[in-house]
Amino acid sequence: MKLTVELDREDDGRWIAEVPELNLLLYGDSKQDAIQRAQSAAREILLDRIAHGELPPDSANAEFDIAA
Repeated sequence: MKLTVELDREDDGRWIAEVPELNLLLYGDSKQDAIQRAQSAAREILLDRIAHGELPPDSANAEFDIAA
């Protein structure tokens, strides 16, 4: 499974990381922080969906494309 992390920066300096495939939006203090938070949250969502039978087990091996 491939997921995209799209990045943007707010006027106040915070970074926004979005994973559109999961309808996930997170803020970070730095670009790297936002990416790490998004990837971590995405993995948690995938594991939850696998546990509930909504996704196959191999979905846990998701790859992330970073779109800056």
